Amino acid sequence: MFDKILIANRGEIALRVIRACREMGIQSVAVHSTADSDAMHVRMADESVCIGPPSSTQSYLSIPAIISACEITGAQAIHPGYGFLSENANFVQIVQDHDLTFIGPTADHIRTMGDKITAKDTMKALGVPCVPGSDGGVASLEEAEKIGKDIGYPVIIKATAGGGGKGMKVAQTAKDMKTAFQTARAEGKSNFGNDEVYIEKYLTTPRHIEIQVFGDGKGKAVHLGERDCSLQRRHQKVFEEAPGPSITAEERARIGKVCADAVAKINYIGAGTIEFLYENGEFYFIEMNTRLQVERPVTEAIFGVDLVREQIRVAEGLPMSFGQDDLTINGHAIEVRINAEKLPNFSPCPGKITQFHAPGGLGVRMDSALYDGYSIPPYYDSLIGKLIVHGRDRPEALARLARALGELIVDGVDTTVPLFHALLQEPAVLSGDYNIHWLEHWLDENLQA
Repeated sequence: MFDKILIANRGEIALRVIRACREMGIQSVAVHSTADSDAMHVRMADESVCIGPPSSTQSYLSIPAIISACEITGAQAIHPGYGFLSENANFVQIVQDHDLTFIGPTADHIRTMGDKITAKDTMKALGVPCVPGSDGGVASLEEAEKIGKDIGYPVIIKATAGGGGKGMKVAQTAKDMKTAFQTARAEGKSNFGNDEVYIEKYLTTPRHIEIQVFGDGKGKAVHLGERDCSLQRRHQKVFEEAPGPSITAEERARIGKVCADAVAKINYIGAGTIEFLYENGEFYFIEMNTRLQVERPVTEAIFGVDLVREQIRVAEGLPMSFGQDDLTINGHAIEVRINAEKLPNFSPCPGKITQFHAPGGLGVRMDSALYDGYSIPPYYDSLIGKLIVHGRDRPEALARLARALGELIVDGVDTTVPLFHALLQEPAVLSGDYNIHWLEHWLDENLQA
């Protein structure tokens, strides 16, 4: 059993890991930049170590500083949270080389899934359905034009090393291919140092469905159903729910089994998410995230499991505390991501919180590191909290969400809360009849700057 775990992260996810450690009787170590010295995760952890100045490259992304903090405190394992170093295979390797345990997948699995082309080839070989497209990287415009003609327009050109919506360009017709191809390459090069791109069929009205998987690293794995994360802005999710309003029990069982079998075959360890586009009853693999997801609480709510606790257990070499037969869906859960951003432009809005009150009551959970008087620093992601509600069914969860949003008080900075009040008035959101383009269109019509 680990005696002490270091959390290489900040904000709500760092708190979440500290809470799991505390329940398991494990000591926690928080690391922080100078800008975060009064942050809640620093206050709540058993120990804290300052690892550098505000810039994340010099603090939360500084591998030598994090390893040193482990050595100073005697921490035996590192939990990466999400973002920062959570999917950095090089970091995982260094952690292992220092005889420390990384709470997450192996460096090889992170490496394989981090490269979109290798990930697709691997998943295809494991029997996971994929979007029609190029077999690997596309080197020339001529080749791109030929693929576009073969699979039919519209197509999307994606940077192999891309993420967060960067390096993705749609070509609606053959005329658009040249500009889209060159732009995607240029963005890939400038953002990720790699200009390799691949091409996929662009689905016009898909939903974003992701399957939560969990493996013990010894050939056993389960799936924990799906989440629908179709309400997105610029490829960033804002509203997530489980189970998906459009997925049948048969479809869930089918795609869930395919995913669980795939990760079992490769001896995957810990939490992972396999993301799909779903259209007309078909699933098409997009990518796999080899970490804990931001929206994981909705899955925890409907299955009654603690995925962080489970991550720590399997990293220690213990068996999973549940099998597939133990996992049954109970009710419906929704999460909204609350950001310190000013509408309508969604511009970051750091500053001092003058008043904060978290909603409560049955089926309400607020994951946030805010407190009265806290100053949100301008250096990091603008996510300040996640409101998660759980109800017996979808209408109850929606009613509970509206009620909880009405109780939430965040004064001193602008937030995206008004957006959710507005979305809960929309028939398409209330009925669950939306796709990945719906929110962008809605924002264009309703939130004009």
